[in-house]
Amino acid sequence: MQENQVRILVVDDEQDLCEILKFNLEIEGYNVDTANSAEEALGLDLSCYNLLLLDVMMGEMSGFALTRQLKADEKTQHIPVIFLTARDTENDMLTGFNIGADDYISKPFSIREVMVRVRAVLRRTVTVSIHDDAQPTLSYEGLKLNLNKKTVSVDGVDIPFTKTEFELLHTLLEERGRVFSRQELINKVWPSDVLVLDRTVDVNITRMRKKIGRFSKCIVTRQGFGYFFDA
Repeated sequence: MQENQVRILVVDDEQDLCEILKFNLEIEGYNVDTANSAEEALGLDLSCYNLLLLDVMMGEMSGFALTRQLKADEKTQHIPVIFLTARDTENDMLTGFNIGADDYISKPFSIREVMVRVRAVLRRTVTVSIHDDAQPTLSYEGLKLNLNKKTVSVDGVDIPFTKTEFELLHTLLEERGRVFSRQELINKVWPSDVLVLDRTVDVNITRMRKKIGRFSKCIVTRQGFGYFFDA
């Protein structure tokens, strides 16, 4: 996704801060809207945004409460959230991450830091889109996973995938850039009552790489650690 296609919503009751963030984010090439309360944000079509920057302490409804509501809705649960807040205790930060935040930045912060964190979150989060047939997909360029139909396509061509291969690719693509150990992949993909060897993971990864053609290079082996999707 090109930067000028990325839509960001900044939600903070400090209007001046909203305008400063909007100005700097737009310099970076993003499309930016602002809201001065969680209630105002809920009046917008939140499903169209690729990232939300949220203050925590805002009027009657907090950023935490807004995020819980977003994560409970299938249409918005995929949207990454960065908290920008003066609440900087360890418990506050843990609360933020536990309810689904992708990053947590304490005030006061530098604009440069925010720009770097925004780029990092957008790099590692998944492009989730709803097409005309209302089918949610995970995608990276021409590689697409239809999450309802459990199908994989490469440059518009459907590729036959086993359930295991699909779940492996889904896991890696969903958190691209994160290294998963073989044991983590086993825990996520295979039933708990099935004995799976590390070699089984390697074999499935090899088959998956062959099927996704030019994207095979994106499935990277980190020697001694595991696998990750490198975008």
